[in-house]
Amino acid sequence: MAWDEWEKLKTRAAERQSTGMRLNHVDPDGGSGNAGDSSGDLVAHTDDLGAVGHEAYILWDGIRSEADIAGAGAGKGDTGSTMQAAAALKSHGFATGGALETTVSVWTTQVKSVLQACAHISNHLDYTKARHSADDAQISAELRRRDGSAVSVSALNGYFT
Repeated sequence: MAWDEWEKLKTRAAERQSTGMRLNHVDPDGGSGNAGDSSGDLVAHTDDLGAVGHEAYILWDGIRSEADIAGAGAGKGDTGSTMQAAAALKSHGFATGGALETTVSVWTTQVKSVLQACAHISNHLDYTKARHSADDAQISAELRRRDGSAVSVSALNGYFT
């Protein structure tokens, strides 16, 4: 892509962005303020979060049970077959033995990183679902008048100025 083409694309994108601001109300359709466009709104349903968290757990479980961490293949004793092969090659003076040990070490590190990421996603989404439910309940309880009616946006604005 040429530099002038990049500049033209940036200019067109800037022209499409709205510079207007709306305060004290939400459009009746509940959208983002752009007619017929709700793509600007962030919507995450609890079911969606749960499904993503579950898939992350399934991936974590599959990797944990299938990945050959630390070369723990079908070898004898505590040392996996890959590490046994590396040791045998090294003992006979082959440089491939050291390279194979390094490969097992890097592989183990990478697998553990992926496992941690999957566990983090799963745990975080479970936490997020619970936390947002609690937050919604608390906000709903706090933003009501004594008679149970909702507090107006104008009254809420006073808290932020």
